[in-house]
Amino acid sequence: MATWLTVVGIGEDGWHGLSRTSHEALVAADIIFGGKRHLDLLPEQISAERRAWPTPFSITPVFDYRGKRVCVLASGDPMMFGVGATFARELEPGEFTVLPAPSSVSLAAARLRWAMQDVAVLSLVGRPIAALGVRLHSGTRMLVLSSDGSSPSEVAQLLNRRGFGASRMSVFEHLGGERERRTDGIANTWNPQADIAALNLVAIDCIADANALRLPLTPGLPDDAYQHDGQLTKRDVRAITLARLAPEPGELLWDVGAGCGSIGIEWMRSHADCRAIAIEADSGRQRFIEHNRDALGVPGLQLVEGEAPAALMGLPSPDAIFIGGGVTAPEMLDTCWARLKKGGRMIVNAVTIQSEAALVAWRAVHGGELTRISVAHAQPLGAFDTWRQALPITLLHAVKS
Repeated sequence: MATWLTVVGIGEDGWHGLSRTSHEALVAADIIFGGKRHLDLLPEQISAERRAWPTPFSITPVFDYRGKRVCVLASGDPMMFGVGATFARELEPGEFTVLPAPSSVSLAAARLRWAMQDVAVLSLVGRPIAALGVRLHSGTRMLVLSSDGSSPSEVAQLLNRRGFGASRMSVFEHLGGERERRTDGIANTWNPQADIAALNLVAIDCIADANALRLPLTPGLPDDAYQHDGQLTKRDVRAITLARLAPEPGELLWDVGAGCGSIGIEWMRSHADCRAIAIEADSGRQRFIEHNRDALGVPGLQLVEGEAPAALMGLPSPDAIFIGGGVTAPEMLDTCWARLKKGGRMIVNAVTIQSEAALVAWRAVHGGELTRISVAHAQPLGAFDTWRQALPITLLHAVKS
């Protein structure tokens, strides 16, 4: 397929910072799309028609010019959180080419002397700031593309809330241009009134305070990491359940009868590309899910307010299903099993005799593995300690062939 589109990365240094190949593509173009800021960086002698992006942003107008010589201007490296990645999802590889410039991330890493392979890169453009939470670990370095001039202050507030107020922050404005500026500070003393340009990047060197809540990426977060009303899959059982669910990047989980959302949250914390839908009928627990998903760094967890199995109608088919409540509801197990993708896993936890009986009966028809989980904790008994047994859990693990 003939190449008709060229995506040109451009930096704050404008036309003079572009390569010869980028110059030639822009000079030969019939039409050039881009933001007004980028289009204004081009010299007057560029004869192509200039089209600013529509509001709200959409790449759709570009496709009207298939067959012409079209250029699109983008910030820095168009394949790093940029429009180049958007076109890659819509076009065949032979239809377009990408000519990158140094990204703001690369420039910031160079200014800081940070090795890029050791740095986490995130974007807040069109994304909630709570997503940073899952990356907060002592010693982690992050480069964060800001949404606007208020982002650095919001980042500092998040660091303080999570007990990372000692973290060092550097804010870079207009990287690579004549107006480049760097502001250094500490999160717990960051000036929220600082005048920061909308075009900025935040570098974070994470340092945990003594009282920081440390949240590993392995399954089984402390129970007190969650707000809940007692409807919580406890830590040890949760770790076993997540191990059986076996999340892989890009997979979708249904957390049915989600309670406070712990299973879906820890599924998503295992990898940035994991997705989850929490289905919960109780309004109070729905609010717990909303709080916990933000507090624990996975704001993308989707909440469906309703009672399963009826609430499952219309949802995308999952790669894995966890049922933590409502096992005895009519058609619950069969409906979930029918919607599960081939090769998918269904894990069901039962506590009551009735729900256990439902699992035994279902397994007799469909197969699967039953496991009894029993956990005891040492607790005081007078001047001594004894074991206090938690309610045993019956776990069904079935894989759909």
